[in-house]
Amino acid sequence: MIKIKKKKDKVKKSKDKKSTIRKLLVTGLVSTFCFLGITANLARILIVHGQEYSEAAYNRQMKNQILSPKRGKIYDVNGNVLAMNIGVDTISLNPGKVCYASKKQVENEFVAQGLAEILELDYNEVLQKVSAKSSVVVIAKKVSEEKADKLKEWMIDNKITKGINIDEDTKRYYPYNNVASNLIGICRDDNSGMIGLEDRWNHTLTGTAGKIVTAQDVNEKPISDETEQYVPVENGSNLYLTVDIAIQQIAEKYLKQGVEENACEGGRKCNCDEPSKW
Repeated sequence: MIKIKKKKDKVKKSKDKKSTIRKLLVTGLVSTFCFLGITANLARILIVHGQEYSEAAYNRQMKNQILSPKRGKIYDVNGNVLAMNIGVDTISLNPGKVCYASKKQVENEFVAQGLAEILELDYNEVLQKVSAKSSVVVIAKKVSEEKADKLKEWMIDNKITKGINIDEDTKRYYPYNNVASNLIGICRDDNSGMIGLEDRWNHTLTGTAGKIVTAQDVNEKPISDETEQYVPVENGSNLYLTVDIAIQQIAEKYLKQGVEENACEGGRKCNCDEPSKW
């Protein structure tokens, strides 16, 4: 009986040993396949998508700040400015993120009411923008300095410190209003030429934008890096005309008077130097 029991124990230990070996082999094979799978995936990422991910990481780390050039002025023959830029502001807002200094969110209706009154806009349209699901919305463009200052005062008085953005911009301004407007032309909202000389000489007047490229960390703070680049801005060139704005004003005045007196639909004129000899 003792011998039979010992034999059974010996057989049991042998089976346990074989079972352990099988478990180790299975574990080893699984680990090997997992390692090979991970290695293959890393190889795929590095070889197939390496360039793509590298560029994405670079773009995420680098901040590209565009420097807008100043549009050139247009002068008449005597140096009077016919077209120039004046400072204005663009008002934008981060819906759902307009907060007091205490970090409490400001009610949409209160924000819309204040913006509509100061910027002289329709309340319902402003409220729709303030309540939008977008990350940022433009409330108004080409806002005068006076209105922008009122908005800043309103924000200070109500202790609103976050969510309303006031960004500097420029607007094309014509000191002589509509005089020679068919010749000078006008600009679009982005200050690019639309018609007339503004359009014909747009490339010359516009100039070339510059940029500053800097590295930034995860908190968007600048990092000193050898990849920093600075491309200087080239402002637009000025345009000098042979037009005399004083003569142009007189000619347009009497042309308008003649059209009205003779009940004409319109008229044309031509300004030219008086010939020294006929």
